Amino acid sequence: MSQFEAALRGQVQRARQTLTAAQRAGHDYEVHLHAARIRDLLDLAARHGIDTGDWIDPAVLESATVGE
Repeated sequence: MSQFEAALRGQVQRARQTLTAAQRAGHDYEVHLHAARIRDLLDLAARHGIDTGDWIDPAVLESATVGE
């Protein structure tokens, strides 16, 4: 694993943790922001040919919408 990939993976993991905290606190807008950050990081990884299939469960991002 390259340093770039490791850094991206770490950022996704940290964003996932903050997403979970926001969900538990009931902060819908923050949930949306953290999910968007994760999507951006996954898109960046994909543009660099990095397989992120096992980094995060897609259902987590699908459930992270404003107003839930």
